[in-house]
Amino acid sequence: MFLATTDYEPVVTDGVDERKRDTLRRFAALGAAAPFVGSAGADSGDGTDEESSAQDDNETREAIRGYLATTPGAHFSKLRDDLRLGTGETQYHLRRLEDGGAVESEKDGDYRRYYPADRFDRWEKRALGYLRRETPRRMILELLAEPDLTGAALADRIGVSRPTISAAAGELSDAGILDREDGYRLEDPERLIALVVRYADSFGPGAVAFADDLAAYVRHDPRR
Repeated sequence: MFLATTDYEPVVTDGVDERKRDTLRRFAALGAAAPFVGSAGADSGDGTDEESSAQDDNETREAIRGYLATTPGAHFSKLRDDLRLGTGETQYHLRRLEDGGAVESEKDGDYRRYYPADRFDRWEKRALGYLRRETPRRMILELLAEPDLTGAALADRIGVSRPTISAAAGELSDAGILDREDGYRLEDPERLIALVVRYADSFGPGAVAFADDLAAYVRHDPRR
């Protein structure tokens, strides 16, 4: 995470927050290495100041591309805060990236989520969105590990009420991720596992632990 904290005192050089610059450069390197789709909306300048501004803009857009390559389905506020950008700045660069075909977004309830263009189908986008919500994510992880868990068991494991589990299960069912006809059954566990493992670091410690356990299981040879 690259969230600002209350005791954060920025180092400013020539009016630029150095921690913000370091964050953008780190993700810009990922953006430059990501498969190129569409246009990042490159700018060009005619003079020194214009060229410097254009370079900063391009670096910011590359940082957003790099961030979304590792954190697909992030909503606007999370992207803005993790990259230490201003609200207007984030809106401007996301609009340029969407107009250039490098990034796409979808409304998800109260959120708008962003993805690298042409990377995920609609079901995967919905799944990524729910994996970024704590209760649905923990339900998915628990059911991937133990497919026969009941609603009561899930509530106990996660530490929430049964109505909270039922409400989340209803949303997951409507999204085509969970079948509630006979208990709780994940619709496409293989694809969910692939998403969890690939982007585990962006989902938090629970997903990382699941991915680590899965890797250990895959490496285990029962014949030994």
